[in-house]
Amino acid sequence: MSEIIPKNNIFKVIGASSLGTLIEWYDFYIFGSLAVIIGHQLFPEDAGASALINTLAIFAAGFIVRPFGALVFGRLGDLIGRKYTFLLTLVLMGGSTFLIGLIPSYKTIGYAAPILVLILRLIQGLALGGEYGGAATYVAEHAPKNRRGFFTSWIQTTATLGLFLSLGVIVITKNILGAEAFGNWGWRIPFLLSIVLVVVSIYIRMKMHESPMFSKLKSEGKISKNPLKESFSQKANFKMVLLALFGATMGQGVIWYTGQFYAQSFLENTCKLDFNDSRYILLWGIAFATPFFVVFGSWSDKVGRKWIMLTGMLLGIVFYRPIYQIFLNDTDTSKMDLTGAVYMAPKVKHEVIPGTPDSLYTSTTKVTLKNGASFNKIQVDTLSLKNGLLPAKEIIKDKVLPTATFWKFVGLIFFQILLVTMVYGPIAAFLVELFPTKIRYTSMSLPYHIGNGVFGGLVPFIATLIASFAGSTPLSGLWYPIGIATLSLVIGTIYLSNKRDENIND
Repeated sequence: MSEIIPKNNIFKVIGASSLGTLIEWYDFYIFGSLAVIIGHQLFPEDAGASALINTLAIFAAGFIVRPFGALVFGRLGDLIGRKYTFLLTLVLMGGSTFLIGLIPSYKTIGYAAPILVLILRLIQGLALGGEYGGAATYVAEHAPKNRRGFFTSWIQTTATLGLFLSLGVIVITKNILGAEAFGNWGWRIPFLLSIVLVVVSIYIRMKMHESPMFSKLKSEGKISKNPLKESFSQKANFKMVLLALFGATMGQGVIWYTGQFYAQSFLENTCKLDFNDSRYILLWGIAFATPFFVVFGSWSDKVGRKWIMLTGMLLGIVFYRPIYQIFLNDTDTSKMDLTGAVYMAPKVKHEVIPGTPDSLYTSTTKVTLKNGASFNKIQVDTLSLKNGLLPAKEIIKDKVLPTATFWKFVGLIFFQILLVTMVYGPIAAFLVELFPTKIRYTSMSLPYHIGNGVFGGLVPFIATLIASFAGSTPLSGLWYPIGIATLSLVIGTIYLSNKRDENIND
């Protein structure tokens, strides 16, 4: 039945599905893009590095519950249809994102702030767990057999484009309001704006028709009575679920989140790049690499899905540590030529540490190099009434790269996102071809969201945590995604078949 869908109709299907999915990803990723600022809002001022780790843990919680959303909404999708299920997920996602923008800070309501945000992140995770499987299944069940990789790859662009949109809105808002206002209250605007996008998408999705394959199944009375039981109690189908998880989506997930989210976190928090610089680098990398989702999705229609995905994993395993070592080397101020550098007169700030008789004296000097690079050199002196003047602490942050290094970093981010397009572009077609129509939504959603939501989504949190251990190096966190990708590569190489153009009408 999917073979005779007119071409203009399939693009309407893709457009309506993709817009809603893009908005859901935008909603989901704003939080990660603002983790540092949100951490200052949700936790005490003296929380230090633990505020970032706790915020990343809240961010990760949204990923952990995605498999449960896949089960709940996957079951609904196989019982009542694709259209209304992922319409519901869109409403839940948009509503919870909007409410995060309204929650008061720690100063106002104490630890109720992070608890409320955690609850809303869990709702976001549940909603996203039901969204992707519905959108990918809906498009695949409209697409002609020999172009399934091409058409579903448009859905695959939405995750990265959602990240791109979130970064763009954040940078524009910050530049309009200024850093201080954005840090105090302006960070809420990207969350609040999402409600407008959601309303538009709901209007468009209300006009969509049900998937032709599901409609045919429903008219013939062949809808699954218990999708969960059929998906996971039947040995052959459960074997496919496990193979999809450990041989594909697990490795694909860590490649996705390392190349985009951990890369941003590393540049900002480890390399101490300027807020705008770190985001501009990612924005350019995403802009250059995004078309390759469609390139690799379309190519998989010709050569199969397996080896494209596994090659992306292999390249990540080989090149991650060298790439991140370059990031470290090129932002190390101790290796920079300071000859002829201009030192701006230091700005001194004094503040009393809340709850103590101690005072902080912060002296910030902006250093500008001959090549146009700059950074802030901050000296922090603590005056304690008990212990006198404590040893000064020097902090280097807000590094702005010279033009040549900036574009070098864009190239390295582009390469990482190119690997994302290799593993992610063909994955939707690969998953829908594994499972029969009547339990497809449930069966494909679970391995996808465990692989991406748990293994992939935990990359920023686990990698940052590993790098904070005593005796670790800034690159130690990379062993987590490298290890997971290696395991998936081995399993996928041995057990995955290189199928393409499978008949999914049964």
